[in-house]
Amino acid sequence: MTVLVVSGTGTGVGKTVVTAAVAALAADAGQRVAVLKPAQTGVAPGEPGDLAEVRRLSGDVTTCELRRYPDPLSPEAAARRSGLPEVTPADAAAAATRLHEDHDLVLVEGAGGLLVRFDATGGTLADVAWALGAPVVVVAEAGLGTLNATALTAEVATNRGLDVLGVVIGAWPSEPDLAARCNAADLPVAAAAPLLGALPEGLTSASRPEFLDEARRGLAPWLGGTFDPDRFARAAAATGT
Repeated sequence: MTVLVVSGTGTGVGKTVVTAAVAALAADAGQRVAVLKPAQTGVAPGEPGDLAEVRRLSGDVTTCELRRYPDPLSPEAAARRSGLPEVTPADAAAAATRLHEDHDLVLVEGAGGLLVRFDATGGTLADVAWALGAPVVVVAEAGLGTLNATALTAEVATNRGLDVLGVVIGAWPSEPDLAARCNAADLPVAAAAPLLGALPEGLTSASRPEFLDEARRGLAPWLGGTFDPDRFARAAAATGT
């Protein structure tokens, strides 16, 4: 694994926490890690954005933000409203390639979902992944409605020639409802890809050592952790019975 694209089924599903967790485990294993955020929206100049959260949680990793826009919109709409330059998939791919020259792992975190527009020509995170030949991790919600959003994201990615590595639940509730408990088994079916983890909700309030421990428990071995999807699904199904 050298370059990995982290996308979500939408906004607020836990992409930043998942990115930080993968980065934390890789850095703890001695890898040189870089995290690229091509476009940060909804954050004013000087305010902490997603990359500040990644650094706080994962420690000594390189971070790179290409563009920042104050309005909480898609990057293309936010750029248009602000009058600031757009970020293009070519910009993002070039930045990831530069970072890869002196890092073992480069994580590219998207904004919103896979097809959110970066620029007026319709460039998206899917185009970045295709240009880099990088696999995609889909971050999904736990509860009702997530199966359709996950299936749509995975199908679009596959139809565009991308490799969907797997799906990670960005915030597993402390008291999962029936939909969440069933989705533990159904999400990998919807994604046609393995369940690569489930991180507990509220993880952003953890200390760095606590975060590292939860990341290890919550992510599968391919991402540096010890998460067992079959055991997780069985435990989820047994909850409330």
